Amino acid sequence: MHTSNDERIFAMLIYVTSFFTAFIGPLIIWLVKQESSAFVDYHGKHYFNFLITYFIYGVIASISIVIGIGFLLIPVVGIAVFIFTIIGAIKAYEGEMYHIPLTIPFFTTR
Repeated sequence: MHTSNDERIFAMLIYVTSFFTAFIGPLIIWLVKQESSAFVDYHGKHYFNFLITYFIYGVIASISIVIGIGFLLIPVVGIAVFIFTIIGAIKAYEGEMYHIPLTIPFFTTR
């Protein structure tokens, strides 16, 4: 898929703005650009699949504190979110259709 520089920048911003606004910034970018760019739409859907999936993992890790393993799982989930967000931003800027590992497909992506 050929992507323009603007498409790559907007797709990258979906990931980068998440560091400052969690889901509001990515949601605004995705809603504004999803109709005009299949590439931005792909990364928007994929980002929200990632966000929901890793939120679920965080809740499970938090609950597992009761059995003692949560103290190890919470930092692992947090570090994974940070690293995969950076990788997603880089891959989006490079024009790649990146799939973040262990993501549940709530929104279907093409």
